[in-house]
Amino acid sequence: MDENGRAVSVRGRSNHPVTRGWLCAKVNRYLERVYHPERVLYPLRRSGPKGSGQFTRISWDEALAEISERWRQISAQHGADCILPYSYAGTLGLVQGGVTDARFWNRLGASQLVRAICGYAAEDAVMLTIGGRLAPSPEDVVHSKLILIWGSNPASTAPHVVPFLREAQRKGARIVVIDPIRTLTARSADQHIQPLPGTDAALALSMMHVMVSEGLHDEAWIEQHTVGWEQLRERIMQYPPERGAAITGLARETIVELARAYATTKPAMLRISDGINRHTNGGQTVRTLVSLPAVVGQYGVRGGGLMYSTSDWLKWDKAALGHAHEESCPPPTRSLNMNRLGAVLTGEADPPVYSLYVYNGNPAASTPNSGKVIEGLLREDLFTVVHDLFETDTARYADIILPATSQLEQVDLHKPYGHLSLQYNTPAIEPQGEARSNWDVMRALAAAMGFEEPWLQQDAESVIAEVLAATAGKQPTLQGITLERLKAEGSIPLTIPENERVPFQDGVFRTPSQKVEFYSEQALAKGYDPVPDWVPEVETRPATAQIAGKDELLPLLNPAAHHFVSSTFANQPTLISKERTPTLRINPEDAKVRGIRNGQMVKVGNERGWCHLVADVSEDVRPGVLATTTVWWPKFSPDRRNVNWTTSDRLADFNGGSTFYTNLVSVEAVEHNETEDAAHENAVGVFVPR
Repeated sequence: MDENGRAVSVRGRSNHPVTRGWLCAKVNRYLERVYHPERVLYPLRRSGPKGSGQFTRISWDEALAEISERWRQISAQHGADCILPYSYAGTLGLVQGGVTDARFWNRLGASQLVRAICGYAAEDAVMLTIGGRLAPSPEDVVHSKLILIWGSNPASTAPHVVPFLREAQRKGARIVVIDPIRTLTARSADQHIQPLPGTDAALALSMMHVMVSEGLHDEAWIEQHTVGWEQLRERIMQYPPERGAAITGLARETIVELARAYATTKPAMLRISDGINRHTNGGQTVRTLVSLPAVVGQYGVRGGGLMYSTSDWLKWDKAALGHAHEESCPPPTRSLNMNRLGAVLTGEADPPVYSLYVYNGNPAASTPNSGKVIEGLLREDLFTVVHDLFETDTARYADIILPATSQLEQVDLHKPYGHLSLQYNTPAIEPQGEARSNWDVMRALAAAMGFEEPWLQQDAESVIAEVLAATAGKQPTLQGITLERLKAEGSIPLTIPENERVPFQDGVFRTPSQKVEFYSEQALAKGYDPVPDWVPEVETRPATAQIAGKDELLPLLNPAAHHFVSSTFANQPTLISKERTPTLRINPEDAKVRGIRNGQMVKVGNERGWCHLVADVSEDVRPGVLATTTVWWPKFSPDRRNVNWTTSDRLADFNGGSTFYTNLVSVEAVEHNETEDAAHENAVGVFVPR
């Protein structure tokens, strides 16, 4: 910080066991976010038509009075469940996320938001199969001899894992990436295997078929540590490698060789992340993949097993988090799935939602079927409040915009999900303008609504102290960790004994049977197939040897951009310039059939909507597959659309998860002359198609 109280640099903590003093490409530019000239610094009220971007400055008192009055009217006329909070992972903090997501809304009696947009299907699948998201620390990767990175791109989405992958390679480990796209991670792998999207479960089952047929499975381990082997084995035998090859579009030999390598190399680590669950068959896909290490006894071995998430090493006390048990809180109301926001706002919800409060999110850009979301946001009878640092695409449709703080301006506590250390967030600077944190706004709204409960007025540090104290008695991983230590040390590793740091080393899993459940009674009770299986996606293109005609629909994948986190950071000029422009990666064979040239404008669309992208003709995608990175802000595009105008709000097979990657689209060239193109550069100097 300089003498004027301005932050001058951001750097990593050198003694952190995983991050080791360096920052990712996104956070390296965090000060550009904090001091961005377009930050919202004061409350604003809409002064023009919805979506016009016309606002007038007002005071916080005026904003709070208007919001609370409208909510009283809605509650009296329609019920408080006609008010819907919408948020996701904008901060990922205990206070500014978890507590903010619960306490005030529980007291108000608002609709419950099912926050299922990211990993809900995968989380359910992991819990049903092994009982907990208990990945090892990334440090354990260096002990692996084979690492399967399946549907994951840590070079862009978990870059602090990459140095450990490199160290493992130097020690002789082999890295295999399984992904339809040649990602940044795939470029440095020892082998890259490209199945068709949505066929991963079939590939895994065919691998298991090879293992069983050749006697490579671990019968003794399976007998001791699993239930349902007979049922799974019967399923496995339906997937000989010939069938797997026909489904996945891979060579039979590729499947056989991969199966043999995984079964005979120990320890072998399987790395997955949430992208692979965003298909209509995503839950069963993850159930199948999570079963794979058990078939060959890779669980409980240092350097082996599953690396998905470390979230369940620590779970906050739910009662302390949300206070839903308090007498003053109405009974829990209806639940509305965030993936269905467009449908909810346009008639699916009964009674209708009459007010939407958005924070930690930008649904107009990042929610599926965005055209339907915009249709809902345009409703004149919908009172929308957006609390954000910027006038996002969503904020343009707001009636009230409230200025939010950045991470440098607020107190919080961050629970790990990719490593094993707690992180205390100390404010480094004063809030810019009149910005307020999520929790401070909740406190102010509670007062404006006349709610007098003390747990709605605690400051952030008191909230952290309360939740830590309530959780500590139930979670041994918090032993010896106090608020005072966190404030003094900043980052503290969870208290996990060395003999427990390898997940399931004792052979005990957190399922009802305390074993890996190939057959799950819990899954059956939820209406799922209790045995892992492959089911074709709802929208799918079968594997064919020939390049199809120009009118055939192709599956479009939309993985994370290297320089954005969903839509966060996607308005920063430096990071936009590094991402360059919204492109459509298309294989040369598919481009040729459609008469598409590299760098040409293309229109991508289906019955849900369309957008324009710039063709990137590349062998990074296999024939018959398309890819584009997300999430670009539509407001920077002259057509005000991004790829989520085409994505589906259909729900996955498990847990109401999202299905962004089950998305068949048409692609056609769009002719523009150079004069027109030059006239349509956006506000940050990056070319965006019309």
